[in-house]
Amino acid sequence: MRLENKVALVTGSSQGIGRGIALRLAQEGADIILHGRDEDALAQETEQQIRAEGGRVCFIEADLSQVASCRRLVSEGVARMGRIDILINNAGAQKNAGFLDTSEQDYDLILNVNLRAAFFVAQTYVQHLVDRGEKKGCIINNSSVHEELPFPNFTSYCASKGGLKLMMRNLAIELAPLGIRVNNVAPGAIETPINAALMNQPEVLARLLENIPASRLGQPRDVAGAVAFLASADADYITGTTLYVDGGLLWNYSEQ
Repeated sequence: MRLENKVALVTGSSQGIGRGIALRLAQEGADIILHGRDEDALAQETEQQIRAEGGRVCFIEADLSQVASCRRLVSEGVARMGRIDILINNAGAQKNAGFLDTSEQDYDLILNVNLRAAFFVAQTYVQHLVDRGEKKGCIINNSSVHEELPFPNFTSYCASKGGLKLMMRNLAIELAPLGIRVNNVAPGAIETPINAALMNQPEVLARLLENIPASRLGQPRDVAGAVAFLASADADYITGTTLYVDGGLLWNYSEQ
């Protein structure tokens, strides 16, 4: 198991891609700090599954739109699990709204959760590594193909993911002397609850699949496998890069 004796914090891990990442890292031997705004039934099921397979796990509630909660998430995770070796910034928010219809409240929520939270959770995590004298660490941000690809009616979301891309590249350089690697994974169209509406529109789904050379939607396990690789020693010489997990979507995508 590639992540044995490691502790991983996965934000936004009560469902969807985050849940898939948490389960995969646990299978690789890591102890897991789960996170969500509420400890719902699915979060409890995830905890039980990890424990049943012999892993250590805890769940921490935190509203990542608040910087104080970002810092508390890390400090409480350290208090409960002893340390954090791997940080997965997965929590995210999005809203379908035209540019002229986007409210200040929606803009703030999306930028705060997708970009500001990733910054301050990472900052607190890095301070933890420095305080414990650790010259090794790993930050993986769950970004999106929309760090690169325009997405009409999702301008705030695209801005947050574009910012996350440059934040990752900058931190990779700044934190390299501390032995900390920083990378993004960028999923394309993944079959998760956030895409439930898409699943119920066969014509829209068919047009999307025409743009994906792999001819299918991705699954959380596809992203989780990429994260497990980047978190492992197999990726020790990889930093400052985005790994696209999109079935080839970016090759020639067009809105229809």
